[in-house]
Amino acid sequence: MADTTTRPLRVAVIGAGPAGIYAADMLTKSEAVKSGELEVSIDLFDRYPTPFGLIRYGVAPDHPRIKGIITALRSILGRGDIRFFGNVEYGTDFTLADFGAHYDAVIFATGAVYDAPLNIPGTELEGVYGAAEFVAWYDGHPDFPRTWPLEAKEVAVIGNGNVALDVARVLSKHADDMLVTEIPANVYQGLKASPVTDVHIFGRRGPAQVKFTPLELRELAKSRDVDIVVYDEDFQYDEGSERAIAENNQAKVMVKTLEKWRADDSPKTASRRLHLHFLQSPREVLGEDGKVVGLRMERTRLNGDGSVSGTGEFVDYPVQAVYHAVGYLGSRLPELPFDDGRGVIPNVEGRVVADNGAVLHGLYATGWIKRGPVGLIGATKSDALETVTHLLEDRPLLPAASSPDPQSVNDVLEARGVQYTTWEGWLALDEYEQGLGQSSHDAEGNPRERVKVVEREEMVCVSREGVADPVATHA
Repeated sequence: MADTTTRPLRVAVIGAGPAGIYAADMLTKSEAVKSGELEVSIDLFDRYPTPFGLIRYGVAPDHPRIKGIITALRSILGRGDIRFFGNVEYGTDFTLADFGAHYDAVIFATGAVYDAPLNIPGTELEGVYGAAEFVAWYDGHPDFPRTWPLEAKEVAVIGNGNVALDVARVLSKHADDMLVTEIPANVYQGLKASPVTDVHIFGRRGPAQVKFTPLELRELAKSRDVDIVVYDEDFQYDEGSERAIAENNQAKVMVKTLEKWRADDSPKTASRRLHLHFLQSPREVLGEDGKVVGLRMERTRLNGDGSVSGTGEFVDYPVQAVYHAVGYLGSRLPELPFDDGRGVIPNVEGRVVADNGAVLHGLYATGWIKRGPVGLIGATKSDALETVTHLLEDRPLLPAASSPDPQSVNDVLEARGVQYTTWEGWLALDEYEQGLGQSSHDAEGNPRERVKVVEREEMVCVSREGVADPVATHA
């Protein structure tokens, strides 16, 4: 049992995205801490040199809510009561035994970063891509290639969630219009060379069942020289749809927006088109000579309750690339139980459990690695609160750290030669990226707010050592 009467409770959080940061924040703001009953000492770890996880590497750079979320997360870490260790790989640089030696409890918030499979024939063809990989490319993820094969004129995006919208918007948007964001030079050059003319988004259900959110849907209409195209035959509503529109304000707003586009009969004269299709389910990716040449979709019908069934009517679309955005999966972590089917760490309300159901005291999960890749920021916060509440309830059962001195973590990492980064290092990198932005310009000749650094080595170097002349160094 950890003796927290003579020292702070030591907690490690693995994953510095929203889920991990919110969990750490809630620990510091718990009633036990505010009342003075308990002190906590929290360290936040991430395999990337930077904090913010999915917000930095999993959301489109022109996403309208990024800045607000980053500002909130930054204010939490900027207080100084939560230490950040970046560029530290769990299971390699610091093992489960290491965490057990230095902390009384460990919260896993590693998220879900891999694509769920699209289980139809033809996905092995050249030109079929997971949305997560494409997002990683255009977000400048350090562990992904610097180039992307943007060679298709006609593209299909399968999925009706915000990730599908992000992918379709980035594919259809003119590269010069992305220069107001932080996209790296390699991403701009790749998008600039794209010959795309038509991007098709396919959803299995009807307009009232889409998983987009209103703000993201409306963003589509703001893309310059991109026409939105919808189809009358896709606008069907059953009793379940009518009920959703009447009872759910978000569904009502979404349908209103889509119907407005449906009623717009103005000429479509843009050089690029973004097609929204509903009531169609993918059945096969069509190929020739190992490459994508089309996508076969089956028309679906609403069943009365918002669900759908196949009609046996098939439509082939000529496309040369297919992106599937049908969900994410978490990945197995060393020395921890894992549910391969759901892509999560097995847990009961955040308490990690073994294969036999026994609670593994001192180990917790939060965010998508806890419940799967569903829900937005609000769900992430409530998720973290549940996990943190149970951790505090379990204090008498927590195995005590044998080396609770915070400095001992730094000593171990340094002895192993781990080039870890800190919050102060992030501030240096943040300033450096803003400097790159000032030396670059958008399509109207204005300095950019920032340019994201892609290479891990450069991020680590700037974070650990600083750079006097970011323009010269980056060049």
